[in-house]
Formats: sequence, C-alpha cells, structure tokens
Amino acid sequence: MAKYSYRVLDKDGKKKKGEIEANTEDKASEKLKAEGYTVIQVGLQGAMDKDIQISIGGGVKSRDLSVFCKQFVSVLNAGVTIITALDMLAEQMPNKKLQQALKETQAYVEKGGSLAGGFALNPKVFPPILINMVAAGESSGSMEIAFERLSTHFEKDAALKGKIKGALTYPAVVCVVAIIVVVVMLLTVVPTFADMFLDMGVKLPFATRALIAASHFLAGIGGIVSLIAVIGAIVGLKMFKKTPTGDLVFSTIAIKIPVIGNLTVQSCSARFARTLSTLMAAGIPLLDAIEQVAKMMGNKIFCDGLMDAKTQVSKGVPLSKPLKDMGVFPPMLTQMVKIGEETGNIEDMMEKVADYYDSEVDLATGQLTAAMEPFTIVILAVVVGGIVAAVYGPMLTMYNNMDNL
Repeated sequence: MAKYSYRVLDKDGKKKKGEIEANTEDKASEKLKAEGYTVIQVGLQGAMDKDIQISIGGGVKSRDLSVFCKQFVSVLNAGVTIITALDMLAEQMPNKKLQQALKETQAYVEKGGSLAGGFALNPKVFPPILINMVAAGESSGSMEIAFERLSTHFEKDAALKGKIKGALTYPAVVCVVAIIVVVVMLLTVVPTFADMFLDMGVKLPFATRALIAASHFLAGIGGIVSLIAVIGAIVGLKMFKKTPTGDLVFSTIAIKIPVIGNLTVQSCSARFARTLSTLMAAGIPLLDAIEQVAKMMGNKIFCDGLMDAKTQVSKGVPLSKPLKDMGVFPPMLTQMVKIGEETGNIEDMMEKVADYYDSEVDLATGQLTAAMEPFTIVILAVVVGGIVAAVYGPMLTMYNNMDNL
C-alpha cells in the first residue's frame, strides 16, 4: 500500500492534514469519508508536498481576485449553484494558492457552512473586505451585487498598484544597470590600465589611484566582503521594516520624500476612498468599515491614524474631524467626507473622491517618471564619466608632456 497525504475538514469545519495508507487515491478518500471527514485534497505524499510548496510560493494578487469575482458573478447569473460554481472555478484557476482555497471553501459549504465562512478559512488568500461583503450579500440576498462591487474594487486596486510599480520600475532598473556597469568596469577595464600605468612609472592623480585601489579591493577579498555587506544590509533593512519602529520609519520616509511622498499620499487617499465606499455601499457598519480600511492601507501612519479615528467615531465624533487631525490626508478629501456626512451619502461621495484621486495618481506617476528619468541619467553619466576621466586623464597628460618635449 502507498502513503497518501490529505487535507480534510472535520465535523466542526476545522482543517486537518495528515497521512493515510491505501491501495489507491480513491480508497484513501473513501476511508477518510467513512471517518466523517470532508475531503479537500488527497495525493501521493511526494506529489502533494510539491504542490504545497508551489502553492505557498505564489501569492494571490488583486487582479486574481478581480477575475475570480467577475467569473463567479457570471456563473451565478447563469443559474449555477454556489457549490458547483466553486468547483468549476477551482478547476480552471491558474493560481495554485487560490485554487486550493476555493476547494477548501467548497468543502466547507458542502458541510452546510456559509460562503463567507468558507472564505474565512483562508484569511491570507481572501481579504477581510471580501469576507465581510460576501457575508453582507448572503444576509441581504444580493450576492451577485456584492461580487460585482468586489470585482470592480479589486480591479481598480490592481490598476493603482500597477501605476505605482510602473513609475518606480524605470529608475530601479537604471540604478541596477549603473551598478553592474561600474562593477564590470572596475573588474575588467581598470586593471588593464592599472598595469599599463605601472609599467610607465608615471605619477597618477588621486582620483586614478583611488579608482585602482577600488578595483583591487573588489577583485580580492573585498568583493566577497562587499557582497556579504550588501546582502546583510538588505536583509537587515527588511527585518527592521517588520518591527513597529522600522515600519513607522519607512512609512514616514514614504510620505516625506520629495515627489514619491506625493504619490504615496495620493494612492493612500484613493485606496481609502474606494474601499470605504465599497464597504458602506454593501451595508457594512461605519466602524467596521474604518477598521478594514485601516488594515488595507499599507502605511503605518495612515493605519494608526484610521484606527484612532475609529475610536473617536465610536464616541460620537464625526469621521471628518479625526481625518483632518491626522494631517496626512489632502484637505479636499476631509472636506468631501464632511459634506458626505452632512448629506448622509458618504459612500457616493467617496466613490467620486476615489475617481478623482485615481486621476491624481496618474498625474503623480507621470511627474515621478519625468523627474526620475533625467536624474538617473545624470547620476549614471557622472559615475561612468568619472571612471572614464580617471582612467584617461593620466594618459592625456602623458601625451601632452611627450608633445612638449
């Protein structure tokens, strides 16, 4: 008999995993069902472990969730049951992590659980906004509307993230290329000229001597030390960022740094307005909506400020006041929240604000790209040009002295 790994749900709806011996995969499933389990996945031990590793390695992006919500609405509108819809989408889902989560959700619903409860089994895959909106849709009987709003929300969130990444990709690539060019020149070009200068016995200027010293340093043990130092610095910064103090420091830098700070504020404003509008339109209470928005901001300053705003709103303070007191949201946003409170229509007002700040993000990304392109080119020209000048400067001086003889 072969050993099979399995993942199941017990009678209480809790996930379990383990191993079982059986002649075939079907026999293993039958044994588990006979013990009262709902089978999620059964597979040969090695194959399933490999699948788990692949699943863990890939994340679930907003665009993946947007596509899922859109497909789920289409299938439900076609009259397909929720269980069948989950099974159909899980089979064709390219993202392994989302596929596995949908299978677990299907098994949970088959045992009589709610769809929102099934999604809640995988909080790292399905964000709180999806779980709570699906729960609200189940209570009100408007499941299709909830998924349509979620599809729009995740699609716009993915577009927002794409704009920010697009604006930062060019300068990052140029910086990496500049570093590679400098390292290659120090390891291949400079040593050739260093040997030539040594044979000539000429006195070299300080810049050339420093460049040759840097070349020798990288070519020897210094190259390994430098590589270890760079890797250590990157790992150290990532670990520091995970601490509350580090998160606060990086969040502050993201807001204060020129050009990029404006993009950070605009994108956080768009995300706040869009998420709050989506949640309130689905009937989520304001306090719960504020808490969920805070968890999705991705910036500690905004997150902490919104959690404080939730506390103040629970005491009867209008939302617009703590938002204004935070001092990070643009004045227009706080004013629009105040108008929405006065008219009793915050969700529609926030949707308009989100559209406005989406366009502002487009403008900010354009400004960032326009500002970074010449800046990175100048930096690259100064670095490479400095190396070229340090190498050819002594040669030109030597040729001039020969002409004067």
